[in-house]
Amino acid sequence: MANSAAPRPRRIGEQIRRDLAELIRAELRDPRLTLVSTTSVEVSRDLAYARIYVTAVCEPGERAELVAELNQAAPLLRRGLGQRLRTRTVPKLEFRYDETVERGARLSALIDAAVAADAQRHREEEPPPAGTGPEDRE
Repeated sequence: MANSAAPRPRRIGEQIRRDLAELIRAELRDPRLTLVSTTSVEVSRDLAYARIYVTAVCEPGERAELVAELNQAAPLLRRGLGQRLRTRTVPKLEFRYDETVERGARLSALIDAAVAADAQRHREEEPPPAGTGPEDRE
C-alpha cells in the first residue's frame, strides 16, 4: 500500500490525516480517544483503502483496545470524511498502532545509556593529572 511514488494518494492521505484529527475529537465521545494522535496515513493507488497509523499516551495494554475502538468507529469516521473530501470515493479506513515513536524513544535511551557508560569507563581508566596525587602534596 506504499504511495511514495504517487502524489495524489499522498495528498489525499495528508488531507485524511488532518480531517481525522478533527473528526475523532468532535464525533467520538470517548475521553480516551482525545489523546490519540494520527502519525501517518497510507492510501492505496486506487484510493480504495487507507491505513491510518495512530499513537496515544496510554498504557501498553490499552493500545489494542484503543485501535479496536477506532476500527469499530471507522464507518462513522468514513462518513464524516465523505462530507469533507472532494473525491468520488472515500477510502475504507483501517487503524493501526504506530510503534515508531516508542521504538525511537527506546533507542535514544539505549544510546544515552551507552554513551554515559563509555564516558564513565574512560574516566576510570585515565590516570590522575600530575601534581594531584598524595605524594605530590609534600
